[in-house]
Order: sequence, then structure tokens, then C-alpha cells
Amino acid sequence: MLRPLLCLSALIALTGAEYITESSVLNISSCPITYYGQQYEQLYVNITSGNLTVCFNGFFSPETGGDCIVERSVGTESFYFWTYSYYYYYYHYCYFEIYFNNFYLVHYISGTQPYLYSYIYNSDPTVFEFQVAGTTVDTVNFTSHHYYYYDYYYYYYSFNISGCRHSGQMYRPGTVINSPETCFSLTCNETAALHTSSCGPQERCQGNNICVLDTMLASTCTVTGPTIIDVNGQINSIQDRCAYSLFSTPSLPDFQVVGNFRDRRRKDVSFLDSVTLRVDGHDIHLEQGGRVQLDDSTLTLSSSPQLVHGVQLSKDQTGVTAKLSLSNLTISVFFDGDTAQIHLEGPAGSSVEGLCGNSSRSLSDLRLSEYSSTSCEMQYSETADGTINCTSVTERCNPLKEAPFSSCNTDIDPEPYITACTNTLCKYPAVDGLNCQFLKAYARACSLHNHTLDGWTSKTGCSSEAFCQDWTCSDHEFCGEKTVGGDTRCFCRAIFASKYQENNSLGDPTVCKQNSASVTLVGCLLEDKGINYSVLHLKDPTCRGQVDELSHMVTFSFNSSNSCGTVVTTNNSQVIYKNTIMTQNSSSDIITRHDQIYIDFSCVQTQPDIKTATFRIRHSSVIHHITSGVWDYTLIMKAFTDAGRTQAVESNTEVQLDQKIWVELKTDGLDGNMVVMVTDSCWATDQPSPDSTPRYDLIINGCANPADQTVQVVGNGLGTSNYFSFNMFEFTGGSGDVYLHCKLHVCPKQNNCVPTCPGAAHRRRYARSKYEGEAFISMAWTH
Repeated sequence: MLRPLLCLSALIALTGAEYITESSVLNISSCPITYYGQQYEQLYVNITSGNLTVCFNGFFSPETGGDCIVERSVGTESFYFWTYSYYYYYYHYCYFEIYFNNFYLVHYISGTQPYLYSYIYNSDPTVFEFQVAGTTVDTVNFTSHHYYYYDYYYYYYSFNISGCRHSGQMYRPGTVINSPETCFSLTCNETAALHTSSCGPQERCQGNNICVLDTMLASTCTVTGPTIIDVNGQINSIQDRCAYSLFSTPSLPDFQVVGNFRDRRRKDVSFLDSVTLRVDGHDIHLEQGGRVQLDDSTLTLSSSPQLVHGVQLSKDQTGVTAKLSLSNLTISVFFDGDTAQIHLEGPAGSSVEGLCGNSSRSLSDLRLSEYSSTSCEMQYSETADGTINCTSVTERCNPLKEAPFSSCNTDIDPEPYITACTNTLCKYPAVDGLNCQFLKAYARACSLHNHTLDGWTSKTGCSSEAFCQDWTCSDHEFCGEKTVGGDTRCFCRAIFASKYQENNSLGDPTVCKQNSASVTLVGCLLEDKGINYSVLHLKDPTCRGQVDELSHMVTFSFNSSNSCGTVVTTNNSQVIYKNTIMTQNSSSDIITRHDQIYIDFSCVQTQPDIKTATFRIRHSSVIHHITSGVWDYTLIMKAFTDAGRTQAVESNTEVQLDQKIWVELKTDGLDGNMVVMVTDSCWATDQPSPDSTPRYDLIINGCANPADQTVQVVGNGLGTSNYFSFNMFEFTGGSGDVYLHCKLHVCPKQNNCVPTCPGAAHRRRYARSKYEGEAFISMAWTH
């Protein structure tokens, strides 16, 4: 139902208002009407026995029938006809109207949406018959019970004339027909879009929706870009980046051809990227650049066929060919990195299934999850390329109907190839050999049917050789042109590159470990920026990136044995390792060969806190195993009775008052080239808590307590261990237990972490930052 918008703000332009009393042919090309699935641009209007008839394919005749609207009740001797258009704000609408006896029949188009409706001044009964090919498919009786809207003294009624046409038959929206016996299916969906499937002109129906070749003949299926042109010349297009079954046949139950589709320069356009032959449980992969892999092994091929699991494989400058022959069936699969062509020569009864056959199965049924990524169905959208002129680029496709290609047109229909070419070039830049790809595919299809197109390469400026032959790119790359017609290299795929481009990054986050760090840059992104990885290095110019020959990723790293100029700092209980990837100094006062590149990266390692632990003399030592973030090391506090620290205090060792004791603090697992351990303070209490009183200090600010001449500190701040000694004592009036507590921290070695103590003035003063982390360890013994 619709009410026409008749606003004073609309600019109405009447064109050709006519008063008509005789049969007339009226031009409605400015507002064509789609009548039950068939579009018309003319009206055949006449008055028969006082009744008005509006037909679309000839004047009304009960004998011959036609597509007509027949008014049966009111009657008239004349009518008015208008066509007009108006602009409402920025939108354009078009109408045509037929008026008679206070009755309006209106066809209205708003954008792409058509409407047919009527409105009337009175409620006199009126009957309209809607006929298709002379058969009445709908009858509308205008009575007071059928008026849909009342306003402005008008009655409105909207007609539904949507439908689909096939072989002269009309089908209403929602119609589904499936006949396995005849291999025919038809769907007219709710939006009146028609989809049919049936056997091709060279096939017959075997039943159960299986079409087979009717005679001994040769058929070719072409897959190029996102388009499949099946053996019957029908086209299909792949919108995602999944793998699909292209070809299989019941004659070879262990053989299947799989097409793998991937993105290239745009996220919203997919291309055939590789072909997989599934043979007897093995996978033969035909990839871009002419690379062929059997399962996980790379094969070396030449023009002489090599037999692999019953398949003859060969390679020349045009591409790779796989051929499988039986007694009465020959299948060849050709792939040049952009286009695959599957050629079948077989007898009557040979069935073609998959996208290359006239399959009634949907795309989702033919999608192969075992060869597809989990996210392959995700749809992407991108802004249209404003540099593409669809009219001019499609001129590159039209030569397929001209000489020398025209000599093949009777056997190989060029229209599917032209459609594939046009659809692709109108939304994807004409680079990477795309200008020639569809012409080359058609020329080879012709050669498979014994047509030699002499001079086609010289006329078009194309080459018959494979594009990017012998180039090997990684899985996240594809081979393309640096400039149109220029040198080739590996480019990042659009979806892969987008996650880096969103962050304005050239690589992955830094990988931090306890004793090493690395950062990996993406080789194809570096090339996009015109950066040669060989001129990059860390702060130490001898530390350069290592290239993975398979992934083309460039990794820079440093570790404890080679710091590569890494700067170590601390902040808020964190140790920070920082380095920079930069270009070598290749400039002078006269010339500069490279833009200067600086990429900072760092690792931040948080120092873990160590809780107080109680140690009694019979336990011999205190051991803490510490795992925190990337840190994984052991801290040991152990007492000895000799200066060489070989006689450990055991559970049965008698410790006397005023006896000298040596206490060693040692770590295992810290990188001694980067950091050192500093004993900040040690003190004794007669209770387990380090905060209890009384308290007796042994080490203060990294130095021996000057009030106790028996305390000596050795090696503090020089490495990952140190020790101190003192003469044994006890607290007056205490229980006899003595608890020893020490506070330590990790310090970057380059900071000169040795504490400045009385009598050691020749050392450079070290003042520990308030941000360096602290740790506590405690031990205790009982007299």
C-alpha cells in the first residue's frame, strides 16, 4: 500500500498529458514497468466493449492472450494519460498515470523500488483482472470492504505484481521447485529474484540431480580471479577466502580438484590463489610462481612429465600441468598462478560435480572446511577505488569478440569471460598482469579446443608466459608488480597488512625473555616503505636482522652474551632493556642514500618481591625459587663456619658466642651480564618478624655497621652473589633465637652498583634510585 506524496515543495514536470479516445501505443521507457518478472517499456491501451485494457506486449486479444490488466466493471469511452517526474529534495521519482471515470491507475518508481496502485473518488464496484499470457493470475474486486486507506476523500489500493519468469511461465515469490528426476530446480525468492539449475546443453539427466555428458566430447572449466566459468559456460563468483570443490567425478572417487581463494591488494576481492589435487589421500598443491608441493615436500619439475601418485606433472614457462588418464577418461588441470583450467575428455555418462559442473548444490555445500581457515567466511568492505574508470577499463575486455579471438567465439562463448573481466576490473586495480589475465585464459581455453589464435599476444601486448614464474612468496604474501608492467616482488596481503597499518607498525610486539629480547619486522611491509632490511641494525652496527627465507620476516635480537648496545635502566621496581633498530649511516655532506629509520623497542621486567622466611640452624639454608613474569631464578641464603664457605652450618653444628659466621647471598638464573644483586641491609631480631624489636643492624646502606667492627661485607654490587661475616651474638634476656633479615635489590650493571662505604672513597659513589625494587630474605638460628 502506498499514498503518493503530493507536496507543494515538490517540483513537478508534466510531460505529454494526453486525452485518448482510441487504441494507442504509449512510451513508458522513462518509467518502465516490471510486470510479474518481465520488464516492459510500452503500453498498448485500448477500449474493448467499453472496458479499458492495458497490455504490455501487444493489444488485447482474448484469442492470442498476452500480459494485460483488464478493467471489467466501470467502463469508459476515453481516458487520460500522464507521465511526469519530480524532485523531492535530492531524490528523483517518476510516474505514469491512466485516469478514467474518477479512477486512477498509477505506476510509481522510487529509486529502484516499483509500485503499482490505484486511487478512486467513489466506492462504485470495480473489477480488475491481471493476466499473464492470457491466463488470469489475480482478480481485484474494489468494494467498500477492500479499500486499504481512506484520506483526502480518496481510496487507495496497492497491487502486488511481483514474480519471476522462466520459459514463458510466471512464478510467484516464494516458489521453490525441485525435480531430481529431471535435474531441474527453480527458486523465486521473496524479493522475486530467480535462480535456476539444470543440465547443460551437452549433458543429460541421469536422475537424482546428476547431470552426465551426453556424448564423447571435451569440456573446459576456467577459474580465474574470483570467477568460475563452468563446463556449460555458466559463471559463479567467490566472495570469501575459503576453499571450494571445483571438480570431482564418480568415475574417480579418490580424485578431487580444490580451489583455494585468498585476498590480495583489497580485502573485499578474492582471487584464486592455489589449486590442490587430492589424490589417494595425498595433496598435490599447485601454487603461485610454479611451485608444486606434495603434502609438505617441494617437487622439482620440468617439461618432461613426472609421475606422482598416478598424476603426470610437468612445468614450462606458461605454468604447471597435472594430467590423469584412464582407459576412456582424461583429466588435465593447468595452473599459471592466476588461472586454473580443468579440461575433461570423456564418454557419455561422465559426470562433472563441484563448481565446474552444473551443480544444484549451494556454495556452502561445496566449501571445504579442512582446506579453509576458520575466519575465511568473514566479509570485508572497502571504499571503492576512485581511480578506476569502469568504462575505460572494460574496453580491455571487449577484444574477446574481435579478431583473432572471434575465430573461436562459435565454440567458446566469450561473454562469460568478458563478464568476469568486467566485474573484476571495475573494482580492482588493473595491476599484477590483470589486464591480460582474462584474455590469456580465453586464448588457452580456445587452444584446448584446437583453435590457434595467431597474433593475439602481439595485438594485445600480452605474454603467454606465467606471471611471477619462479617467485616464491610466503603464506601472507602474494606476487605482484612494483609498477604496471615493471619488476615483481612479494606484497603483503591486504587483510594481513591491515592489523599492522591500524597501529602504524612495521612488525610484531617485542618478545621478552629473561636473558634475551627480539623484535620481528614484516619484510613485505618494509618493502612497501622502500626500506631494504640489509641497511638496518641495532645500536651496535654489527647486530643486524636475520631473514627467515620462508616467511620473509626479519628478526633483530640481543641476549646476555651480546647486548648489541642495549641500555638497561630501572623505574618503579622494573628493569628496562632498550634498543633501537636504525639505518646505517650511509650519508655524507653531499648525498644521502636512505631515509633515516629509528624504531625503538624495549623489554620491561618487573622485579618480584620476596617474602620473609624463617631459618633455623638445623635447616642449613633458606632457598626461594622465584617465578614472576619472565624472571625465573633462585635466591639462596646460607651460613658457613669457614672463610672459604665450604663448611655449611648444619642442624647438628654447634655455634658459639663470638664465633665468626659467614653468610652468603647467591642467585641462580639472573643474567650477570645485565644486572647485579646488591645487599641493601641486614639486621637481626629475636622474633620472626623483620619489624620486631629489639633490632641489631649488621649492614646499613650496603655497608658494614661501623659500630660493629666484626662485620665485613665482600663483593656487594659486583655480581649476582655476595657475602658478609660477623661474630655470633645473642639478645640479652631473650629466648636465644636470632633471626637474620636481609633486604636486596637488582641493579643494572652499567649503573656501577657498588655501594660507597667508609674506607672505599676511591670508588665512584653509587646512590640507589628510590624506584629500584626491594626484596627481603630471612634466616634464624637457636643457641
